[in-house]
Amino acid sequence: MASGDYGSQAPGARRVLVVGGGIAGLGAAQRLCRHPAAPHLRVLEATARAGGRIHSEPSFGGVVEVGAHWIHGPSQANPVFQLAAEFGLLGEKELSEENQLVETGGHVGLPSLCRTSSGASVSMELVAEMASLFYGLIDQTREFLNAAETPVPSVGEFLKKQIRQQVARWTENEETKKLKLAILNSFFNVECCVSGTHSMDMVALAPFGEYTVLPGLDCTFSGGYQGLTNHIMASLPKDVMVFNKAVKTIHWNGSFQEAALPGETFPVLVECEDGSCLPAHHVIVTTPLGFLKEHQDTFFEPPVPAEKAEAIRKIGFGTNNKVFLEFEEPFWEPDCQLIQVVWEDTSPLKDTAPPLQDAWFKKLIGFLVLPPFESVHVLCGFIAGLESEFMETLSDEEVLFSLTQVLRKVTGNPQLPAPKSVLRSRWHSDPYTRGSYSYVAVGSTGDDIDRLAQPLPAESAGAQLQVLFAGEATHRTFYSTTHGALLSGWREADRLIHLWDLQTPQPRPRL
Repeated sequence: MASGDYGSQAPGARRVLVVGGGIAGLGAAQRLCRHPAAPHLRVLEATARAGGRIHSEPSFGGVVEVGAHWIHGPSQANPVFQLAAEFGLLGEKELSEENQLVETGGHVGLPSLCRTSSGASVSMELVAEMASLFYGLIDQTREFLNAAETPVPSVGEFLKKQIRQQVARWTENEETKKLKLAILNSFFNVECCVSGTHSMDMVALAPFGEYTVLPGLDCTFSGGYQGLTNHIMASLPKDVMVFNKAVKTIHWNGSFQEAALPGETFPVLVECEDGSCLPAHHVIVTTPLGFLKEHQDTFFEPPVPAEKAEAIRKIGFGTNNKVFLEFEEPFWEPDCQLIQVVWEDTSPLKDTAPPLQDAWFKKLIGFLVLPPFESVHVLCGFIAGLESEFMETLSDEEVLFSLTQVLRKVTGNPQLPAPKSVLRSRWHSDPYTRGSYSYVAVGSTGDDIDRLAQPLPAESAGAQLQVLFAGEATHRTFYSTTHGALLSGWREADRLIHLWDLQTPQPRPRL
């Protein structure tokens, strides 16, 4: 027998449980609530807040994004942009047609200021030249999408092979060549943050071009990204969200009963960490891929079929963290938006990696200047991969000390005051996330994303759509994005709605 807190429910009503209250789960719930069949619905969220990897935190006298930062490709084809506009969460500039038409190719804009790790200023012409080379090569990687074979397995190896050929043609002195390679290395680090990976050598070359970039100049929410998920949540009936309800095991393909509804059986039973068991007709799983990787052996009973288990193992899932530093006074110019740090003596063509504890900060790509709050000035550093995960093991004091040293060298000012405070994300340590977002790793393809998205049990007329899967890692062309996550939630809600519409007897035509 099962113990569930569903309140009163009409016999025969369809019971749906959504596991995870991120934007995929919230989007699915909102869509289902609007259906005339009015399913009996609960969203089970393991933590005390909704939003998942969208997490805006009040800090420094304003709001900072600990999770998702931008709307990528804010234009008519982006449902996150559409919703944000509908809810009145964006400003005039973000909504302007001009902004929506900008084609960025998915590339990060050039920095306002570029300094080497020893404090030398780097000419913006040189940075622009290396950016043009690097992003030109990134664009070339997309040409392998439907190729019968690729010259190398990974994006990283392809880039390095092409760069070696370029270096052979460079005519500058050794010093300049070294600087150009160090600048290129910083672009590799930027791309690791974009892809949420430790190294571009881990990202598969053939499917890389399948990721789709929407038009529009990436924009942010002045009041915080979480305003979006709060609005979606506010549209749900009041008892739909259940917080601090971590799921332990999803038992599927069974025949479960509940004391309150004798005679009715349910194919799925969701067992929670607190010991409660909730029976359901359908469960939509929206947990991050990092969580599934860690728990898939115990999370499903019976285990998922071999090819889905293999897809969970093969698709990449990495870490990209942020470090926010608060300053009493800015040491940068008023119009400065992005400070790029070029680590001297680094090169994408060098394979040696120093021990993490000595050089973790060298993966830092630089600092984004956040719009000032009142009289507070904040820089946001980005760092991906194993270095980012190592940073999570350090104390705030250790991080603050290391980054103060870095900034003193970069600015050439040994007396630069230390930041007043530090705030950072720890996505890898988060037990319900275990990283930031997915990428198509070497050894996997877009087909694995589709396999992950397939409902259970696999095609079977008698036992339909017991366990469905949503989340950014299940969207073949928009993985790693909030709009991919939202669309995947809508997709699974629509899959259920379609099933219910087929099952609803149609009135017979009157003769």
